[in-house]
Amino acid sequence: MDLIPTASQTVGPFFQIGLTGPRSISRMAGPGAKGERVKLICRVFDGEGNPIPDAMLELWQANADGKYNHPDDTQEKPIDPEFLGHGRSGTGEGGVCDFETIKPGRVPSGNNSLQAPHLNVSVLARGVLKRLATRVYFVGDPANSEDPVLALVPEDRRGSLMARPDPHQPGTWRIDFHLSGDQETVFFDV
Repeated sequence: MDLIPTASQTVGPFFQIGLTGPRSISRMAGPGAKGERVKLICRVFDGEGNPIPDAMLELWQANADGKYNHPDDTQEKPIDPEFLGHGRSGTGEGGVCDFETIKPGRVPSGNNSLQAPHLNVSVLARGVLKRLATRVYFVGDPANSEDPVLALVPEDRRGSLMARPDPHQPGTWRIDFHLSGDQETVFFDV
């Protein structure tokens, strides 16, 4: 009797069934949203540097005043009715997706300081059994040097968390997420 190995199978992706496509939320900020408007272009790559055309990104962020649109944020700051505070999109050709949002305000940290403006990101892709949690900061923001979470990341790895302005498109920022390999993005164990 000859034993023939069966082909390996990865999980998903099944995001197109109910989480992306027409159910994507890529416009997080309405026309009247308070704050600096930002277009964030994201690319997702595997460990060999190949784009992943069927990953899913979920974003969660504070509004321009530094308040999350969530009951757990009890700060006495206003909720912006024109700002959702969260988004979800699947990547397409080239591993790319984008979001229309605003630059978030600074939020408190647990040690009576403020965090730098950032977006919380979850990355999901085939073969990834647990979401990969990371952050997006804005390169050159002076508050980055005071951020207690960013300070936990080795200095030579912080660049993987930095969105950079697109020199050809004002108001547009770009960031790449590398799921593994030499350029791996910093992911947090949350």
